[in-house]
Amino acid sequence: MFRLREDEPDYAKLRNESAKDRNVHGNAIDLIASSTVGEGSSLFINADPGVGSTPNRNKQHGFHFTADNCIGCHACEAACSEKNDLPAHLSFRSVGYVEGGTYPNFTRMNISMACNHCDDPVCLKGCPTNAYTKHAEYGAVLQDPDTCFGCGYCTWVCPYNAPQLDPVEGQVQKCNMCVDRLEVGLKPACVSACVGNALDFGVIDNVPERREQAKTAIPGFPDLSITNPNIRFQQTKSMPREFTRTDSEPVKYHRNDTTNSYVPVVNLDKVAGAGRTRYWNFAKLSSRENPLVIFTLITQAVVGAFSLAFLGGLIGLPAMQAITQSAIAAPFVGLLIALQALVLFISTQHLGKPIRFYRGFNNLRYSPLSREALAISVFFALMLPVAGMLALKFGVVGVIEPGFITLFSDALLTSLITVFALTAILAGAVGIYFMTRIYRIKARPFWDHWQVLSSFFGTCLSQGGLFIAFICLPLAYMGNIDLAGIWMELVPVILVGLLWEAIGHILHAYDLEAAGREGAASMQVLKTKFGKTYLLRNTMLGAWIVLSGMSLMAGPVLTGDSWMLHGTGLLFGLSVLVTALVSRALFYVVVMPTTMPGAFFWKNKGFEEHARKTGLARMPQVGVVEFDH
Repeated sequence: MFRLREDEPDYAKLRNESAKDRNVHGNAIDLIASSTVGEGSSLFINADPGVGSTPNRNKQHGFHFTADNCIGCHACEAACSEKNDLPAHLSFRSVGYVEGGTYPNFTRMNISMACNHCDDPVCLKGCPTNAYTKHAEYGAVLQDPDTCFGCGYCTWVCPYNAPQLDPVEGQVQKCNMCVDRLEVGLKPACVSACVGNALDFGVIDNVPERREQAKTAIPGFPDLSITNPNIRFQQTKSMPREFTRTDSEPVKYHRNDTTNSYVPVVNLDKVAGAGRTRYWNFAKLSSRENPLVIFTLITQAVVGAFSLAFLGGLIGLPAMQAITQSAIAAPFVGLLIALQALVLFISTQHLGKPIRFYRGFNNLRYSPLSREALAISVFFALMLPVAGMLALKFGVVGVIEPGFITLFSDALLTSLITVFALTAILAGAVGIYFMTRIYRIKARPFWDHWQVLSSFFGTCLSQGGLFIAFICLPLAYMGNIDLAGIWMELVPVILVGLLWEAIGHILHAYDLEAAGREGAASMQVLKTKFGKTYLLRNTMLGAWIVLSGMSLMAGPVLTGDSWMLHGTGLLFGLSVLVTALVSRALFYVVVMPTTMPGAFFWKNKGFEEHARKTGLARMPQVGVVEFDH
């Protein structure tokens, strides 16, 4: 528990106030009914089993921010950092700015933002390790850094940039509502330190003393329906028609006179080239998500290759039967197993604590990431007995003869291979589906579109077909395989995959630009900052569709096993793979979150430049060093 001083000022103490039945989102404010432990349970703060005697302990609490009063002193940031002993590169609460108007009616609105301890915390549902808990005590959403393995998924799904990924410790931390202070009747440290009396705290939807509003949003605040946040605002001063962000995000906020609310729109002044100039920026395609680029592409290709080969064999395609019912079957599946094992290892390197990867299955109830991890693991595990039984049934040329050491009849082996293969295909399809669900994040509109599904399953078909061709070329000399037949069976599948992906890209761009907001801003960045790369991707994708269609129509001519034929096919396949690699890298680097404009400006290069240009850097509390030379 927090040590209570005898001379605590009254403004630092929680009020004993009555509570409403329901908040503005329609959810119960009294949370004891949702508690699995019961009233009077301990939060075990710092291993202390004591229970606080604070009135309204089981009521939903939240912050109240009066924008009119905030003077941008950053005292709340400093108090929070000191209270939680945070390193210099983390900040649970951040103060930022939006600006609007022109001289002499220029307006800068300060915004102080931390975790909003939401009614529907998406961080809790998304976290694969189950590190988050929504407590009945104060409605606090608490996170356990020791359980976290540092995937950072909660930082993707949160619209307010509340969870902070510590790259040094390899784990996430966030605002804990100062529950140790609440237990002894004190408000959070940031509230008690606020110089301008802009921050307050109490039972949600109770208007604080000397306040007249408890609005649910102010300019720049994300869509309430994403999480039902527990923060309220007062802002009574006259505001300009448009606000701009002071960071590098090409978004501004325009007032809708009908609803008197501010909606995000594209700020072309901050888009590279303002829609007129395109750039390559190949170097900027690399990001922290590089392991995910490789993992998603290769996993989709492996699932596609395995599924196409075995389903093709089952329906009687001659070339696919030649792969799955001959001596190259076991090496074929063995190579897929090796590729999948490699990318599973690579995916763990994306974690802050790779050795704790096994915790990724902890939240199967809610997290699509946990479900994807389980389904892909099952797919991988089922490929192992398939490879073993194929080796027993058909042998491996020059290594194992057919029927070597077998306790099963040929018919039984065939049945077992079919059952295990079909189960693996089902697990792989489920895994790819939940892989698409991982990216359907409302706080990232560029991803929140069905195009993710068309892209991922389209890749299963196109890259899966190409992987079969790549693997079978060297294996063909271990058995009697018709490579031209393989190509002709795979080209229609590759064409369908490429067409599906291309249609998704076209409609994705149309829908995002029509909807506006951060999704349209991401599209502008794609078309300008990466404009030439984007154009190259689209051109190459169109060219491969045309070439696939032409080769399909010229099928009877493309026969034989000449090196020219297969060399051309491999060159085509490698080009398609490079196109997919560039496309997937763009998928990660242009996405723009719906974060509050006040989130983490002091780490943003765009804000640093703005602060030096406008004189904000002369204020030490802003945290930007002004250049002296």
